[in-house]
Amino acid sequence: MSQSPVSYPAPSRALSPVTICVIGSGYVGLVAAVCFAEMGHRVFCVDNNETKVAQLQRGEVPIFEEHLPQMLARHLNGGVTFTTDLAEGIHPAEAVFIAVGTPQGSSGAADLSYVEAVVSQIAQVMNGYKVLVEKSTVPVYTNEWITRCMHRHGVPSDQFDIVSNPEFLREGTAIGDFLHPDRIVVGANNDRSADLLRRIYAPLTEGSYYAQPEALPGPCSATQPATLVITSAQSAEIIKHASNAFLAMKISFINAVANLAETVDANIEDIALGMGLDTRIGPRFLRAGLGYGGSCFPKDVAAFSWVAEQQGVDFSLLNEVRAINDRQLDLFFEKIHSALWTLRGKKIAALGLAFKSDTDDTRDSPAIALIRRLLDAGVSVAAFDPAAIESAQGVLPASDALTFAADPYAAAEGADAVVILTEWKQFASLDLQRLNRALKFPIVIDGRNLYAPSIMRDHGFTYVSIGRPAVYASTQGRPRRNPL
Repeated sequence: MSQSPVSYPAPSRALSPVTICVIGSGYVGLVAAVCFAEMGHRVFCVDNNETKVAQLQRGEVPIFEEHLPQMLARHLNGGVTFTTDLAEGIHPAEAVFIAVGTPQGSSGAADLSYVEAVVSQIAQVMNGYKVLVEKSTVPVYTNEWITRCMHRHGVPSDQFDIVSNPEFLREGTAIGDFLHPDRIVVGANNDRSADLLRRIYAPLTEGSYYAQPEALPGPCSATQPATLVITSAQSAEIIKHASNAFLAMKISFINAVANLAETVDANIEDIALGMGLDTRIGPRFLRAGLGYGGSCFPKDVAAFSWVAEQQGVDFSLLNEVRAINDRQLDLFFEKIHSALWTLRGKKIAALGLAFKSDTDDTRDSPAIALIRRLLDAGVSVAAFDPAAIESAQGVLPASDALTFAADPYAAAEGADAVVILTEWKQFASLDLQRLNRALKFPIVIDGRNLYAPSIMRDHGFTYVSIGRPAVYASTQGRPRRNPL
């Protein structure tokens, strides 16, 4: 897959390197393993998927993530080793980071069966004191269940400690987020385990990593290093869920405001600007659109709601956050229906398949959900995404009505309308004259508000967006396609 061809020399080693085992080579585990090596530690990354491990051993990156291919190439078989042998990773390690999946169960609770299975396997190969670190997103009190599981397998209390170290990575910027974090949260219930995590993150929190001229640039520096927050394990577990739930709430809130703005001909972009300049609110996550998706927000909001319910806490606010998010896709579908009058037999160009830009991840993608609805309504869809076509082919139904185009203009050729579903930068800088010529009718329905309505009107488009008045361009004087 195409990645930025930037390369970086390796920074100097950490002053007090730690041998680390990371279990799981998925999104979180792989990024953590490579970044720990970048910080100067010795890392063993363990996964039971032999195909994936072989791929990583060859230096092939299975996910689309800036900087990751270059850093993996730099540290492969030096700072980081990939293996399917759990004991090979556990035995030399001081810290064992558990980074396996915690998918959403039918009740909304996180499915912790993968975590339990890994902890059981760790218990069977223990060869001395280890700090087990929850890197997966887990509900509060998971640290206690891990402790019980270790005891059930005969591991005495003085041979391990449990620490919660939640990740706050954004897909597309995960390497930068890891090495230049807003904060590093460590939930430890004793000084021994907390001190080990302090050693692990010292290159970031003491600034030595940033002092190296080859370090990845970002907002942190040797004089303004990363912030370390030490809490109890229970507090750290809640911090992760509460953070994602709050961000999801901001997205749902601005979408609800956008829906109100449309009814009074106000402009949600102006409203969000006016709100975001308030330092108590801030501008981030105040972009109206199709709602949140991906592997984190939907799952974490549901899991946090479940935890509150289990503890007898009324957190119905989270239910409304989810309901608004679900309704947002319904409202956008109705915008398409209204703009085209009827849907059956129409052709639509869908720009975007990933749940957000700069990633190939289609999990819980609003774009995928919308395309499914269009296909069910009898629409032919020509889709394009810079990175996520292969991923989308694995989740969308095989259909003669669904094709994948080589570029946005090929997708738009002969289409009744374009819908913009993912906020890729290239979708915000299309050649509008070329796009107009390619379309059967100059209609753009923008789920990401990438264009100013006045610009689209001036280029001859009927343009429908989120939380802003639609503009309707006259087709008078526009050349007919294929005149007889």
